[in-house]
Amino acid sequence: MKELTSQQHKILQFIRQAIEETGFPPTRAEIARALSFRSPNAAESHLRALQRKGAIEILQGAARGIRMTEEPGIPLIGRVAAGSPILAEEHVERRYQFDSAFFKPRADYLLRVRGMSMRDVGILDGDLLAVHRTAEARSGQIVVARVHDEVTVKRLRRRGAVIELLPENPEFEPILVDTRREPLAIEGIAVGV
Repeated sequence: MKELTSQQHKILQFIRQAIEETGFPPTRAEIARALSFRSPNAAESHLRALQRKGAIEILQGAARGIRMTEEPGIPLIGRVAAGSPILAEEHVERRYQFDSAFFKPRADYLLRVRGMSMRDVGILDGDLLAVHRTAEARSGQIVVARVHDEVTVKRLRRRGAVIELLPENPEFEPILVDTRREPLAIEGIAVGV
């Protein structure tokens, strides 16, 4: 499959979510509404681009005629530092066959952990961490966070504009991020190991 744009990833995620929740793909109008397109024609244009890139197959004559073409299973994407952050390369190393609904909320992808900073909560070097993709997280949750272009697994604590990314091992120091000066993105929340 050819590389997708950010918008195409969002559309693909919406289609995947609709299929998981309802059992069938969304209509063009539902896609347009969910992604704030001006019309279903805009959704159709994006769907055609996704088809050209091999991400979906469009079934002619059906309002919900979208079929996912990606391999089944949950992808193992890159590696994540549980210690000092390392650059996360978002590429699929392989796919694991199990029901993503095994985790609550569901797991969208797996990341291989490097390091021992989360040892005291049972997240160890080499573990596969199940992650639910979301940009929202509450204080106290274990998150996959991107600081600049590096990714780490830590417990999140909010203190006003300062975010603390806390290790679960006394041998490691917290990472403090003043969001007024530094970028921080939540890539997801840990839902299992």
